[in-house]
Amino acid sequence: MNKQLRNHADQIVRESIAAVQPDAAVQRALSGRTFTGRVLLVAAGKAAWQMAKAASDCLGDRIENGVVVTKYDHVMGPIANFSCFEAGHPVPDENSFKGTQAALDLVANLTEKDTVLFLLSGGGSALFEKPLVPAEELQDITGQLLACGADIVEINTIRKRLSQVKGGRFAQLCWPGFVEAVVLSDILGDPLDMIASGPACPDSATAEDAMRIKAKYNLRMSEAAEALLGVETPKTLDNVHTQINGSVRELCAAAAVTCRRLGYEPVMLTDQLCCQAREAGSFLASILKTHAVDGKALAFIAGGETVVKLTGHGLGGRNQEIALSAAAGISGMANAAVFSVGSDGTDGPTDAAGGYVDGDTCRELLEQGLTIDAVLQVNDAYHALEKTGGLIMTGPTGTNVNDVAVALLE
Repeated sequence: MNKQLRNHADQIVRESIAAVQPDAAVQRALSGRTFTGRVLLVAAGKAAWQMAKAASDCLGDRIENGVVVTKYDHVMGPIANFSCFEAGHPVPDENSFKGTQAALDLVANLTEKDTVLFLLSGGGSALFEKPLVPAEELQDITGQLLACGADIVEINTIRKRLSQVKGGRFAQLCWPGFVEAVVLSDILGDPLDMIASGPACPDSATAEDAMRIKAKYNLRMSEAAEALLGVETPKTLDNVHTQINGSVRELCAAAAVTCRRLGYEPVMLTDQLCCQAREAGSFLASILKTHAVDGKALAFIAGGETVVKLTGHGLGGRNQEIALSAAAGISGMANAAVFSVGSDGTDGPTDAAGGYVDGDTCRELLEQGLTIDAVLQVNDAYHALEKTGGLIMTGPTGTNVNDVAVALLE
């Protein structure tokens, strides 16, 4: 392993994620705000605890009570007057339902003077959920969508119609209370109605869209669930004000700043990366091979969210597959590395944020009897990268604004 490249990768990861923490975003959103009645807080998503803590620090006991629903191991301590729940992601579980029910109990019987401070971040689709179908069926449908490579917009279009809180329905349940929503975007282009399936946003997707997605992926579901796909979600809401703070564009810009400080010339490829993870990794490797003769220190940056099509039963995530897919292309290159991370600190159902590879990775795997193609065929990037020291571990970061991948040339 190239120690200098790995050290630079770790610095870029650390500093870019630090730059997109939600604390300042929440404080900006609340600065100067006054409230007439009760203020209740509901926070949902991977960054929910961090956002709730920032709101508590800003407003103090002006917030009467709060409910926080976030991913397992993402609660970093108690917050006064708040109930914190850890729950399943990317597939909702019983704790998702319990936490959501607590939030619904909190906002019951509001008056027109009351305000619900709704702090939303990526992952909320699984974490903030009260299903209209049996939990087992919702989990099965979600699993089907993840396994077939559906993108996040398609997944959320289906999940909205199977939920009592998605697609603007949570805001309806808060009426006549007012919902002040602060959102961290984890979807390309920041479509508000798709972030965490838009619990407090009118839904732009239609029942026709949902039925088309069902047919596209041949989804298996009950007659009752299929009937729900045909029920329209709210198209207008008059009790909501929303601010979007934080996105993958800021994450990529922060990565570019660190790359430049380390001596690389940053090249922004895209902040709308949307393809198969393996294709992204192969593409980044091709870019490095093209520019290897330039004699420059370069950093090619791509932000977004790729997808993984499951063909096996190994352990990994989309960022780990991006990295491992690039390893074959840069094999033998002494001055090249590719790494990719999720800004929330987790990648798929693993404890790694992502993966790192360089010109030595392919050889190191071959020496242990592994080929990259075979590893990817069974979706076991985690264990392969573990063998080469290529896992990137950050722990929960408190934010969630998509992923960033960087291809480095010394």
